[in-house]
Amino acid sequence: MKKPKVKPPSHAGQDRGFFWWENDTLVINILGKPSARSDAIGKSKGRQLMVSVTAAPKLGRATDHMVRFLAGEFGVSTSAITVVYGRMNVNKQLRIEAPTKLPAVIQQLPLL
Repeated sequence: MKKPKVKPPSHAGQDRGFFWWENDTLVINILGKPSARSDAIGKSKGRQLMVSVTAAPKLGRATDHMVRFLAGEFGVSTSAITVVYGRMNVNKQLRIEAPTKLPAVIQQLPLL
């Protein structure tokens, strides 16, 4: 059974700081923190969302681990997440196609 997609809010396409919608694709700017104690989505820091992962930053493994972690948080498969840039850097941009759920940090932002 296919999971329902999260409907983009009425402000889709408008810049929300660290994320925005392009149709049913969520685009997120991330500031990664590798080698953390636990995998977690933190607060926004400027125009980036803090995401901590336990994996070490070697050969893109921390980014691969982050994609797997975020796939569960957004209710999508890992193939639905594209790393636009930053695979070997803490500054990243991800595209998440048709998320079925949204983490609290995104749900709590007021509508424009």
